[in-house]
Amino acid sequence: MEPEGRKRAERRLAAILAADVAGYSRLIGVDEQGTLDHLRSIKAEVIDPNIAAHQGRIVKTTGDGFLADFGSTVDALRCAIAMQQKLAARNANDPADRRVDLRMGINVGDVVVEDGDIFGDGVNVAARLEAIAEPGGICLSARVQEDVAGRLDVDFEDMGEQSLKNIARAVRVYQIKPSSQTVTTPEVKPQLSLPDKPSLAVLPFQNMSGHPEQEYFADGMVEEITTAIARLPWLFVIARNSAFTYKGKAVDVKQIARELGVRYLLEGSVRKAGQRVRITGQLIDTSTGAHIWADRFDGALDDIFDLQDRVAASVVGAIEPRLRLSEIQRALRKPTASLSAYDLYLRGLTFPPKSGHRVMRLLPVPVQG
Repeated sequence: MEPEGRKRAERRLAAILAADVAGYSRLIGVDEQGTLDHLRSIKAEVIDPNIAAHQGRIVKTTGDGFLADFGSTVDALRCAIAMQQKLAARNANDPADRRVDLRMGINVGDVVVEDGDIFGDGVNVAARLEAIAEPGGICLSARVQEDVAGRLDVDFEDMGEQSLKNIARAVRVYQIKPSSQTVTTPEVKPQLSLPDKPSLAVLPFQNMSGHPEQEYFADGMVEEITTAIARLPWLFVIARNSAFTYKGKAVDVKQIARELGVRYLLEGSVRKAGQRVRITGQLIDTSTGAHIWADRFDGALDDIFDLQDRVAASVVGAIEPRLRLSEIQRALRKPTASLSAYDLYLRGLTFPPKSGHRVMRLLPVPVQG
């Protein structure tokens, strides 16, 4: 019997991607700190976002490499090619002795999953394939090649049967050289930093009426609301065209916030029945995913422009105080990093207010320690 409380190991089929840095010891010897900084940058800007974009998972990392698994061999190879292409572009202006090239190996097989780690022959083969890959290249087992052949526009070079270290059987290996890695891969959008002032994007409203001809009304409503909110001088509003790239797409609000560089999202829907229309709206704080405002507006379609103007004015009037309150609460939650500022704040509390002056006292601000 298994010890009580111990999770039972899981078996499943997985596509395994193993990678490491070619010439890692030499690079460390030339510039240790610079190499480590470079690797951290590659992980944050190339490896992590591409693995996430291709539905993969990093199982573990080492000083000069990583192991990841995917539910699809096509996704695993697309991800590997995307990373090699990004690295090649980054290396274009670097001297030869400072280039960071990855070698990659991909295999598919039955693995054992235990405590978040994966084990088994399928993992070992992937690691051995990575060891024989060229810098900037990718080696695949025959099974991976069979799975992706015809699905990706890449050229495979048959390396024949290979005797891999500590693998009892010979493995047929294919390689993809850096020059042939031209497959189109999903674009990984960079994460934008938040502007200095509160930021918001108005997403395309969903047409709930079931009539495609009502799309114009929903789009016009969004444009009116965007224009009205943009008149608030203290608020940064994303342009309509940027927000409309998400029309018809089911995307997580936190992902949209990262890609647009906003803290708040306004989304909604439009439903038409006869000559009446109902418009709903929700304001979301993307840092927490919480709704900080939601409401609905009903009206007649006798005068579309008048209805749009009234709804836009109502939305702005409703969300402006909620946004201000949310920003005040966020500022109060943020600890100060300046002991001098906190000291001056405490000194100010000791002075009595002058006669006739109105005083507003804020809650004490926590000091970041």
